[in-house]
Amino acid sequence: MKLQLLPSTFDENGTASPRQHLSCFVVDDQVAIDAGSLAMAATAVQKKQIRDIVLTHAHLDHIAGLPLFIDDLFANLDAPVCVHATPEVIETLERDIFNWAIYPRFSELENANGTAAMRYEPFAVGKEFYIKHLRFRAVAVNHKVSTVGFIVSDKQMKFAISGDTAETSEFWQVLNTEENLSALLVECAFPNELEELAQISHHLTPKTLKKEIEKFNRKECSVYVISIKPMYRDEVVRQLSGLEIENLQLLEVGRVYEW
Repeated sequence: MKLQLLPSTFDENGTASPRQHLSCFVVDDQVAIDAGSLAMAATAVQKKQIRDIVLTHAHLDHIAGLPLFIDDLFANLDAPVCVHATPEVIETLERDIFNWAIYPRFSELENANGTAAMRYEPFAVGKEFYIKHLRFRAVAVNHKVSTVGFIVSDKQMKFAISGDTAETSEFWQVLNTEENLSALLVECAFPNELEELAQISHHLTPKTLKKEIEKFNRKECSVYVISIKPMYRDEVVRQLSGLEIENLQLLEVGRVYEW
């Protein structure tokens, strides 16, 4: 299985910046988890192949590229873009984004070929569902809005992603029952000095991340930190380096990981 965090921005040399405003992970160049930078940073191969997008929640940094991605592909689609999300997230998208005021309601549109532009595929928290060769299990986490993390697997490998979350319990309880977990992607948005802001917005700091990792029994599993707020990246990275958590590392933007 391959996993890539798509860049949000690039420097003057065209190199992906590690400072991420947007969240979008691509699995095997075929399925996207969140769509923050999907329209802006997907490769030509990814744009040709990705027709399934799985959402953790509906905050802008996780969906910003979704309407633009569909817009780019609209005229040439021969199959709809499927948006997999909880009913709560689908309701938010239809009410606040695809509402004709902000962007066209693609779920009601067909192109000149008669192909529907977008189709919603709701999933239930706690249940498994399949997309192509991948099995997903959605697990509730603790964020300001309805949000899930995922356990994603194929026949050979399994990884988990927390999505945005503060301190939580169910996610770790479920992970501790999973065998052969190769990688965990977990958020850490703010530095310790902004713990109050992190609590208000339901995010983690290095201090609270360490407490959360203590709930995780799979010590052989590689842990990758994601979703660091770009304004505070340097301080968060410095504080993470002092935690001395085994197998903890930063997920590199743009790098293709293979497990």
